Amino acid sequence: MGASCLLFTAAVAAILAANSPLEKYYEALLHADVSFGIGEFTLIKPFGHFVNDGLMAIFFLLVGLEIKRELRTGELSSWRIALLPVIAAVGGVIVPALIFVGANYGDSIALRGWAVPVATDIAFSLGVLALLGARVPLSLKVLLTAIAVIDDLIAILIIALFYSAEINAGLLGYALVVLCAMVVLNLGNVRSRMPYLLLGFVLWLLMLKSGVHATIAGVLTALFIPHRTKEDDDKETPLVLLERVLHTPVTYLILPIFAFANAGVNLSGISPDVIFTERVAAGIVFGLFVGKPIGIFLACRLAVRMRICEMPPNCNWPVLIGIAFMCGIGFTVSLFIGNLAYLGVASDYLVNLVKIGVFAGSAMSGLAGYFLLHYLLDRRKTSPTPVSSSN
Repeated sequence: MGASCLLFTAAVAAILAANSPLEKYYEALLHADVSFGIGEFTLIKPFGHFVNDGLMAIFFLLVGLEIKRELRTGELSSWRIALLPVIAAVGGVIVPALIFVGANYGDSIALRGWAVPVATDIAFSLGVLALLGARVPLSLKVLLTAIAVIDDLIAILIIALFYSAEINAGLLGYALVVLCAMVVLNLGNVRSRMPYLLLGFVLWLLMLKSGVHATIAGVLTALFIPHRTKEDDDKETPLVLLERVLHTPVTYLILPIFAFANAGVNLSGISPDVIFTERVAAGIVFGLFVGKPIGIFLACRLAVRMRICEMPPNCNWPVLIGIAFMCGIGFTVSLFIGNLAYLGVASDYLVNLVKIGVFAGSAMSGLAGYFLLHYLLDRRKTSPTPVSSSN
């Protein structure tokens, strides 16, 4: 919950800075050059690009570690257990995307943002769920986490496939060599994290110049971090140790910096009704607030009816709707995709509409999910009755 509060504070600070006499300093910060390197090999990037291309690669490294752990030994390690959140996440991606496309059909620039409402912000959604305290059964927290993790995986694939620039095949060839080196390290049972991270940095540089978005390097590196111990070793795996090391700086430093650098929307000349009258903003708002719960609910309902999978313990259909609303909190990844979709190809006004749509849709989803679950869990005082596959 503390992480979500910090993210919210950073976003509010950015909005205040963008709508006050501090605006020129805020813009100057975003465009200030940041350089790093050794000797003649130096990269120079504006601060805003450094955050989105560099710091967010570390965020996606952590996301990749979480996904691999969940797939190997976590809640997604059993296909039967993982099937419901996988189906839910797919439904929660398809319907919001269709809503956005329907709202912006015919506008080729606007349609670039079709993936903005498909993401779920893990920190914010779990933070809102935590406000309900001990009344929330563990199974619901696990379900929300699993859906959000799979959402992130789908978002990563979308970024790689649809939001990469013109591809430099030569540099991608070198990147493949780096990945092969990581495979060799794995086959050689190299358990030290440093060789993987050094190769991951080289991979990031190659991705940065190749046209594939640099943050993908973080995910690919995570997939090769070993998640196994020696037979006679009961210590934590290198993956778990690295995940623990990264968690605090990513949660309490990188994500707030990202929020501050990307949430600054200038509200001058923008009225509140744009979330309904401007097609881009409306597509995002209704994608998150309406599309997410409808997509997740219908996908789960169909899967259970067809006996493909079963509902988790302590979960019924009304409670599932509350969880589905929580998944409409897009924020971090939605803003990130919005930047990839529109920055440099659309007006500042359109970029601001994206931010307003993400803020409004996420806030509406969070409030709806919170109050619905608050009512349902209070009303039941005991755990909700599980729903069997025959329902």
